[in-house]
Amino acid sequence: MSMALSFEFFPPNTDAGLEKLKLVRDELARLKPQFFSVTYGAGGATRDKTLALVEQMAGETIEVAPHLSCIGQQRSQLSELLDHYSALGIRRIVALRGDLPSGMVQGGEFRFAEDLVDFIRKRHGEKFHLEVAAYPEMHPQATTPQADLKAFIRKVQRGANSAITQYFYNADAYFNFRDAVRAEGVDIDIVPGIMPITNYTQLMRFSESCGAEIPRWIRLKLASYGDDRVSIRAFGREVLVRMCERLLRESVPGLHFYTLNQDQASRSILEDLNLCP
Repeated sequence: MSMALSFEFFPPNTDAGLEKLKLVRDELARLKPQFFSVTYGAGGATRDKTLALVEQMAGETIEVAPHLSCIGQQRSQLSELLDHYSALGIRRIVALRGDLPSGMVQGGEFRFAEDLVDFIRKRHGEKFHLEVAAYPEMHPQATTPQADLKAFIRKVQRGANSAITQYFYNADAYFNFRDAVRAEGVDIDIVPGIMPITNYTQLMRFSESCGAEIPRWIRLKLASYGDDRVSIRAFGREVLVRMCERLLRESVPGLHFYTLNQDQASRSILEDLNLCP
């Protein structure tokens, strides 16, 4: 069975981390993904590290899609970066609003991701395939699900080609969002974002900040394992495989894995789904 896969990485802080990530990329490249994406950091906090990693990956077999967040950024900075990516042969960008770094109060020249999408289209036309974010359980700063849906649709109207969702553990949230988008006459690929479960404390911290809900039954089961990492991973794998099976039955356009720069958890889920060549 063929399925469009993609994997997200963050720029490591150390040379050892970079070497390890190269091994992880080599392993995941065997699965023939559509692309690898590289995160950008709040307010462009990892800009230089992101750029260095993208430059390294641009010459490899798998397409690389840099994240670009606009809040706290100036047009001149983003213009320069986009021109550089274009010269590197990058053809896919993940266009995001992003978060302001702690302590920064000025949002810069862009307020929303739709403004960034519009800026890229006006400057570069159709040169880049633009991925945007989708929030099946609502963006944590949105006022209502309806307002969040309208914000998503504006991103598409201004030129987004496809979307990757925030991770979720309730497939109904994804289907509800996808159907609401379609009911508005918008029909772009909305790829489910998948976060493997390997560390309960870390997952709780991530989920609190990004608004992803961990269903109560999953939370209680994970908490009951305490420090038993083996059981946490085994249960997490079972939860994700079951959810992905349901997504695949409904013909989702792909699966995007938030890898946290690891390969094993994503690979094991894909093996159980018979998606490893």
